[in-house]
Amino acid sequence: MSDIPHKRDELGRILVQVRNDLTELRKRLGRTAVREQGQTLDIDALDAAISRTEDGIKTRAEEYLKTVNKQVLTLPIIEDLEKKTKKIAKWRPPLETIPDMRPQKYLTAGASPGEKHKAAFTMRLLYNPAHPKNRELMHQAYGIQFPDLRKKTGTTVGTQKVVSGLTLGSLAVVPTGFQGSNPYPPPPLCEEDMRAGIASLVEKGLPPSVADLCLVRTPVKPKVTYLHQREGGSPNRIGVCERVGKRQKDVSQSKDVMQAPRISHPERPLTRTIVTPPPSAASDSKLPQGPARLTPLNCQCAPALPPAPVSKHCFNIVGGQIDPCAADFCTFKEHYCLCWGPLVEVLWQLERLMREYAVPHARVCGERLVALVQSGELDWGSGDMEQLLLTLENKEEVWELVKQPGQRYKGEGGRQAAAVRIQACWRRHQARTAYLEKQRRKWAAGTIAISWLLHAQVRRVRKSLQVTRLRHLENYRSRAEYLEANWSRLSTCRRTIIHVPSLGYSEQQRRSLQGFDILQNTQMGRLCDVKDENVEVIYVCPVQLGEDLLHYYTQLLGLQGAVETGEPTALPASCTKRFTILTPEAYQYFPSHKMCVSTLLKYSPHTLQRIKYLIQGKQAYLVSGVPHIDDLAVADELGVPVLGPEPAVAQLYGTKSGVRRIFTSAGVSVPPGHGDIYTLQQLHECLAQLMTDHLQVQCWLFKMDGEVGSRGTAYCDVSHLSFRPWALQEYHCRGPQLWRMAWAQEPVLLKCLEAVPALLASHAKPFNTSCYPTWTCFIEHFLKQGGVIEACPPSDSVTCLTVDLLVEPGGEVNMLSCGDQLHGPGGLQVAGYTVPQTSVSSDTLYSICMRVGHACQQRRILGYLSLDLVTFLEPSSLEQQVWAVDLDIGYSNQLAMTQLMLLMTGGTLSYRTGRLEVPPPVRANKPTARQKASVTTRFAVMSSQLLHTNLSMVRYSVFFQMCKAQGIGFDIKERQGSVFALHDSVERSSLSMVTISPDLQGALLTFARNLSVIHQEISAPNMQGETNFKDLIKNIEEVVGVTVQNSDKDHKEEPVQVCAVIAMHC
Repeated sequence: MSDIPHKRDELGRILVQVRNDLTELRKRLGRTAVREQGQTLDIDALDAAISRTEDGIKTRAEEYLKTVNKQVLTLPIIEDLEKKTKKIAKWRPPLETIPDMRPQKYLTAGASPGEKHKAAFTMRLLYNPAHPKNRELMHQAYGIQFPDLRKKTGTTVGTQKVVSGLTLGSLAVVPTGFQGSNPYPPPPLCEEDMRAGIASLVEKGLPPSVADLCLVRTPVKPKVTYLHQREGGSPNRIGVCERVGKRQKDVSQSKDVMQAPRISHPERPLTRTIVTPPPSAASDSKLPQGPARLTPLNCQCAPALPPAPVSKHCFNIVGGQIDPCAADFCTFKEHYCLCWGPLVEVLWQLERLMREYAVPHARVCGERLVALVQSGELDWGSGDMEQLLLTLENKEEVWELVKQPGQRYKGEGGRQAAAVRIQACWRRHQARTAYLEKQRRKWAAGTIAISWLLHAQVRRVRKSLQVTRLRHLENYRSRAEYLEANWSRLSTCRRTIIHVPSLGYSEQQRRSLQGFDILQNTQMGRLCDVKDENVEVIYVCPVQLGEDLLHYYTQLLGLQGAVETGEPTALPASCTKRFTILTPEAYQYFPSHKMCVSTLLKYSPHTLQRIKYLIQGKQAYLVSGVPHIDDLAVADELGVPVLGPEPAVAQLYGTKSGVRRIFTSAGVSVPPGHGDIYTLQQLHECLAQLMTDHLQVQCWLFKMDGEVGSRGTAYCDVSHLSFRPWALQEYHCRGPQLWRMAWAQEPVLLKCLEAVPALLASHAKPFNTSCYPTWTCFIEHFLKQGGVIEACPPSDSVTCLTVDLLVEPGGEVNMLSCGDQLHGPGGLQVAGYTVPQTSVSSDTLYSICMRVGHACQQRRILGYLSLDLVTFLEPSSLEQQVWAVDLDIGYSNQLAMTQLMLLMTGGTLSYRTGRLEVPPPVRANKPTARQKASVTTRFAVMSSQLLHTNLSMVRYSVFFQMCKAQGIGFDIKERQGSVFALHDSVERSSLSMVTISPDLQGALLTFARNLSVIHQEISAPNMQGETNFKDLIKNIEEVVGVTVQNSDKDHKEEPVQVCAVIAMHC
């Protein structure tokens, strides 16, 4: 703006020069008119004057206007050429400032006759400034915005002047931007100053940049044009004539104008436009967009015009080049000349894109292109291809061509782009390969490092555990030596026994057992050790007992004084204060892990601390169940010895193969068989050899080393072999002595080897199908764990009995309990016992037990043992045979129930005589000396695994009331009746029971009756529940029937035969 004062004189000089040139031109035109009669016409002088005038005005005006507003805005003089009533000035603006409106630009070669007619009609309207639609057509076609002047009275025609600058509503007030630069306030402006022109404004001191560049509002009379109405015209166009047109704004600006600062004012438009008076004040209606869509001013005086095509200023790009001389491109360029700078860059990008992708033809929509540039969304650096393609009319065809594979390499620079692409892909491949290799090595290094750290950590933990366990073992051995040296004194003095009924099975076995926690708590009879006045018992219970169970055992143990005196009303014995039941708090943290009691106690510091407090300053030792490695940790934490073997020794000799080695070294009879079998071939060979050696055996058993009871047992019946009669014939022909020779057995052995695989596949079956449903599953686990093959007794009368031994640390072996087994379904599952046993003579039984006990003591197997024997009559010699078949290391359920029986009867088991001796019943009269010396015998039937799911629906208080109502109870005076041992307070689905009677038959009948009554009381016809009551009752009824038949025979018959028959039915 600082250049404006210096250029005022130049503007004045330009105007003076223009006036002089026009005067000279007028003179020469006069001379030309005079000489025209003489056939002389100076055309060259006229052209030179006009050219000089155009150049001067153009150069100075552009320089001046660029300084002011960076735009060139000119407006041609609009006049009615047909009816000119007043002479106007001869000078005209330069022709370059008036757009070329020749109609031949619209009449393209490919246009239809209708389109040509519409274009010609449009051009006629553009040539006629008096037409009411001329203003809107000029704005739509060329971007020139004329002022919308209202209709005024009078027809005075004023002088027209060319004015450029901002369009302001009023110039009476000088803008604030200029007030600060002039020390003297400018004079006020009036309407006459506005009509006087720009020279008058300059003389008044106003800069041209703030002056309105507008034409004198000269009213023009409208001229009505009559057109014929086109057929098929739409009647909806009539309403368009009645609409009131409003002023439109053209926001097309050049790049310089977009960078210039903008002044925001509510009355001032942001764009610079050329304002001109309309042809008539009556032209208020607004035309639709497009230069060819026109409607007459008055619908009553003119018919509706046909619709004209909407111009989008489209042009073609052929072969990647734009023809600059094409009519459509020239039209587009002229229309958007004010913003041509940014469009050049976009057009260059479009041309390059079409050349690079070898697009033969593309139709560009100019309006979309300009809108894209003005939106500012185009990335000038990269040239967004998708946005550029959106400006095409045939974008679908171009896009289909562009997206074809390899199309980029068919166009300009395709070979170079392909080479660059190949090099880039190859370098990417090399870099990617190197990166992946580096990542792989990095991952491998990380994996190795983490594995090494984990290995080192595990090794440190293992080493620490080994050190800890070695310390536990050393402490165990040192305490075991102390226990061995002081056992004779410790067994008679005041002592505390810590009972931990732990079943230290493997994790797989523990998880496969249902109700494992309750199964560990079936030895509540251990509390009965308090019958010795020198003993205090700490019982670690695996489940939480309720107040009802604690009250029950307190009452039960308090009956010891009543049993001794025979008075039910006697005061509770002192033993109620000598037992404590504790539950490890870790059972809450591991409810579903099925841990043994030793492990739970190991992770229960509060319980360990309480036990330490209870045994402080007292002699104590720990009695476990099945040995476990955590027994040593608990004992070391408590600082007490363990009455039991080392866990490793127990694991070695607790298997079926280890037990056979103990029995063989002890010199007791064992079933024919073979141990330590780990391969299928070894299994076939051993079975074939055993079948050949013992042809009289009809059934063979397969026992897993690591399983318990009948879970890991299978059987195979060989009596149906086709060659078995021939083999027996060969055996009888050779004789027992020669049959031991290998040459005599060879033919039969080969036959057996050939038949064994098919025999096992078709006739071998597991006993417990819930654990191992098929022989294939069984043999798979059998070969993993190892096992033995044993012969079934070759007799129909077989009795199984269990003897509980105590191998004391001092070396003595004591028999604590012995009883015949009652079997459940299948014949191998033990359901109960009858105590004392009556199937084997006492001397024979004692001899076997002592030999087995000493063999265990030699191998440092101390503590409680449970020995299983079978007895039967040899078919050939009818001699009684006793086989040792199993040895369980640990405290047994039979021993716990025996302790309960001895507490309730006050008697003792005489293993020399094989009798349960109890004091005689207390009579009302004073007993004689003979009565005091005499003792009576009792028989007991006991079971610790009575299961009935309906028991859970009955509270224990209701259960005992029901038993009392049905006559189920214990007579303290007579020392006979029924006693229960309860297991838990939550599930209440299992219990233990002991029935005591003067004879075995009465004990069996009482036991069966109790089961029947309980089942009837807690069951309904439609809700029987899961129970083993029925199978046990059926077994007992068969045994009772046999005993009744045998009682009618000779009473001098050996009791061994009677017991053999009973055991057979059991």
